[in-house]
Amino acid sequence: MITPALPEIIEEELGSSIESRNEALQSLRELGPPDLVHIIKRSVKSTSRETGIYHHVTGVDASSSASLAAYVNTLTHSPNDKSQKIVSSLYCCYNAFSRLDMRVDVKIPGGVESYCIDERGDKRVASEALWLETFLCAVLRAYSYADDGSGDTIRRIIGVRRFDPITSTEVEHKFLDAAERLFFKGWQLGSEPEIQVPNLVSNHLTTGLINYIHTTGRYASGINLFEKLRSRDAEISSLLARVFIFADEEVQAVNLLHEAIQELPMDYSLLDCQATFCQSKGRLDWALECAKRGVTAAPSEFGTWAKLAEIYVGLEQWDLALLTLNSCPMFTYQDKDAPRMPEPLRVLLPVLPESNLDEIDESHHAYDSEQVHPTLRKLHAAGYKGTFLKAYSLLTEITAKIGWDQLLRIRSQVFVMEEEYRSEKQTVGSQQSGPSRNASTTALRGASPGVNGAGTDGHADAGEEEHDGPGSMATTAVSGETNGEATGAEAATNNSIEKPEHTVTSEVVKSGNEDPDPSHSNYTQFQNKRLCERWLDNLFMVLYEDLRIYTIWRTDLARSKQEASDYKKSAEEWEILGELAERLHHFSEAVEAYQACLRIRFSPKAMKGVLKMYEKEGRYGEMLQALIRLIAWQYRWYSEFSPALLRTVRKLIEEEGAVKVRSIVQATSLPQPVLDLTHRYVQLCATFRSSGSDG
Repeated sequence: MITPALPEIIEEELGSSIESRNEALQSLRELGPPDLVHIIKRSVKSTSRETGIYHHVTGVDASSSASLAAYVNTLTHSPNDKSQKIVSSLYCCYNAFSRLDMRVDVKIPGGVESYCIDERGDKRVASEALWLETFLCAVLRAYSYADDGSGDTIRRIIGVRRFDPITSTEVEHKFLDAAERLFFKGWQLGSEPEIQVPNLVSNHLTTGLINYIHTTGRYASGINLFEKLRSRDAEISSLLARVFIFADEEVQAVNLLHEAIQELPMDYSLLDCQATFCQSKGRLDWALECAKRGVTAAPSEFGTWAKLAEIYVGLEQWDLALLTLNSCPMFTYQDKDAPRMPEPLRVLLPVLPESNLDEIDESHHAYDSEQVHPTLRKLHAAGYKGTFLKAYSLLTEITAKIGWDQLLRIRSQVFVMEEEYRSEKQTVGSQQSGPSRNASTTALRGASPGVNGAGTDGHADAGEEEHDGPGSMATTAVSGETNGEATGAEAATNNSIEKPEHTVTSEVVKSGNEDPDPSHSNYTQFQNKRLCERWLDNLFMVLYEDLRIYTIWRTDLARSKQEASDYKKSAEEWEILGELAERLHHFSEAVEAYQACLRIRFSPKAMKGVLKMYEKEGRYGEMLQALIRLIAWQYRWYSEFSPALLRTVRKLIEEEGAVKVRSIVQATSLPQPVLDLTHRYVQLCATFRSSGSDG
C-alpha cells in the first residue's frame, strides 16, 4: 500500500508546538485542529542533543491508544535521517464532544502512556467512552479537512498528512455504530457557517455522515442508520429522505416526506428537503410554497431565506428575489479550527517517489504575486465565504440571466436610492417643522435581521467608506488606472458598465434618529420600497468591480484576436480570471482561462475547473486524464484521500464500469507508479461494492 511521504517541521525551541497546542485548547470552537504528532530525535553521536519535529495528520484510527501508538511506530521503523534516532513521540487528538485533547506518549524503547488534557491543562484519565468520542471526531475531521481537489485546503496548513479514515466495510460499521450511539450529542460539535444554531439534523456530525454516504455511495448503510434513529425522533426524517433521494428511491422519499410533514408541519429541515426536491423536478410553484413555509418556520436561519430567493430566481421574479436576498440574516464566517504554530526553524517537504510527474512539478513555477496585476489581487469577491458567498452567488446568477443594466433598474425599483432619499427628505423638511420621519422603513419592523458580520474580511469597512462620499470604492474601481493611465479597453468598459448608485441603508436612516412612521403621508412614493441592507449594497459594488475587470479582459482578448497579436498573462493571472468568470457564471470563458493557465504550468485549481467541463460534457477519457494528475498532485502534498475526487471516480465507474476505467487509466503513457495511485481509488470503490465496480 502506498502511503504519503512524511513532512517534517523542525522546531526552533524543543516542545514549542506542544505548548502552542495547549494554549489553543481554550479557544477551540468546533471539531478542533488536525491531529499533532510530535517527535523527539536524538543525535546518534551526542546523547544530549535533541531536536523537536512535528507534523499534522488526519484520518488515523483514533479508537484506542493502541491504534495511535501503531501509527507512531510506523514512523520509527522508517527513519529518513540515519544520523538521528527517535527517542519519544507524542500523538495529540482532539475530542470535540468532551473538549479534551487525547494524548498518547510513546517512549522508545519503553512503554506507552495515554491520558487527556482539559482546557486548563490538567491531566485526566482516558476512558473507553472518551476514546469512542475521539474516534468519531477523527473521522469527521478527516472529511472536514479533506481537500476538494483544487488544492485550496492543502495550501492552508503546511505539512498535513491526510489518510482515508474508512478503507473497509468493517471500519464503516464501527464508524456508523459510533455515530448512532453519539448521534443525539452531535449538536455539541457545532455546524457549518450557514447554520445559525446547530440542532439535531444540522451539525458537523450529520454533515459528515451525509458527506460519507454521498461520497462512497453506501446508501443502504445510511438508510439503515437513519431508519433506526428515526424510530427515536421523527425529526431525523429529513436526513433519511435525503439519502433516499441520493439512492434514487424517490417514491419512498416522497412518501416519507408526506408522512413526516403531517407529524411535524413546521419542521424547516423537512420543508427545505421538500422544496429542493420539487425544485429538482421543475415544479417551482410547489417549491415556492414549501420555501415560504420554511421561512415562517425558521426566520432566523439563512438557509430558508436563501432557498426562497433561489426559487424566485428560478421563477424569474427578480424583484422578489432581491427583496428576499435583502432579508437574509447574515452570519460572521467562522473558519475551521486551524493550528497556530510558532515559526519553525526549518521545513522539510519530501516528494513521494511514486507521485513524481514532471508536468505537475511546481518547484520551477512557484507562485509569484508580483506577476499578478494589482487590480486582480484586490477582487473582494474571491475572499467571500459562508453566507456571503451564497448571497453573492445568487446575485451573480441573477446578473448572468438578466444583465447588469436590468439588475440596476430592478434594484432602483425595490430599494430607496440615495439621491431619491435626499431629495425627498429636503422636500419634506421644508414642509414641516420638528424632526422628520421616514416612511420608507414601513417594511422593516424593528432592527435589521442579524447583520452581524456584514464586514467579514474587511468588507464592513469598505461598506462604511462607500457612504462617506458618492461611491468612493466604486470611483476607485472605475478609474481603471494602470501605471497612471486608463487603457482603451478600460475606458470603453467604464462607459459600457453603469456605475451603481448607492441605496439608502437602514443604518443611515437610524443615524438621523428617524424612526419609522407608516402613517406619514408625505412619503407615499416610498411605500412599496425597502431599505437596502449595507452588506447587500456592498455586494453590488463588489459585483460591479468583478464585471468591470471581466469586461476589460474580454475586450482586450477580442482586440488581440482581431489584431492577431499575443494576449499575454501569467499563469497566476489566468487562474484568477478563470475563477472570476466562474463566479460570474461564464463557464466556457472560465474553462478557456483555466486551459491557458495549464499551458504555462500545472495548477490543481485550473485542472479541477477543466475537470468540471469534461464531466458536464461526458468526456470520460479526458476526465480520467485530469483525475490521474489531480490524484498524483494530492499525493505529492501528502494527501491520499479527497472525497470530491473519490466521488468523481465512483460516478465514472457507475457510468462506464470499473474494467473500462482501469483500461483507460492503464493505457495512459504515464509512469506506472503514478497510475497505481488512481488504481487505488478504483479499488476503494470495489471494496465498497459501488455500482459498476464488478464490470
